[in-house]
Amino acid sequence: MLTAENTFKEYPDIVSTKQMMKMLHIGRNKAFELLKGDIPSIRIGSTHKIPKLYIIEYLNKHSMES
Repeated sequence: MLTAENTFKEYPDIVSTKQMMKMLHIGRNKAFELLKGDIPSIRIGSTHKIPKLYIIEYLNKHSMES
């Protein structure tokens, strides 16, 4: 199981959409699709701020389903 302590150490606790795209190796369209439903984010103006913990929870959830 992935945890905040052992996963994505090189990223801050709150990441941008571009950082999330790099973390998950996904494109812009997939990133915004995930932000619309699967990964919660905080919207500030036109930018999204994503707690790294939510990305880790998403990965854990989908690794259990596989």
